[in-house]
Amino acid sequence: MFLQHIPTQSLIEVLNVQALWDPFMSEVLGQSHSGEEMQDAETYSKMELTFPSGEPLPQCWINPHYRDKMLNTQAKPLIVMQ
Repeated sequence: MFLQHIPTQSLIEVLNVQALWDPFMSEVLGQSHSGEEMQDAETYSKMELTFPSGEPLPQCWINPHYRDKMLNTQAKPLIVMQ
C-alpha cells in the first residue's frame, strides 16, 4: 500500500500493512519511492502519513480509543418507575 509522507510529500510503500491497521502501533515500516533507486526501509510515524489523495488515515488505524466517545454518548437504558 502506498501512502504520502506529509513532511517530504514523497510516496511511501508500507511494508507491514498489519502495523498500519493496528491502532496500538504508532509507526510503520516503509520504503520511500522518491528518486530512481530503491531506498532502504525506514520507520514512519502514522501521524505523518496520509492517502495520496490527501485524505487522513482512519481514526481506527491511529487511535486505540476512537470508540470511547461514541460509547460514552450512547443513550442509557430508560428505567420506568412504577
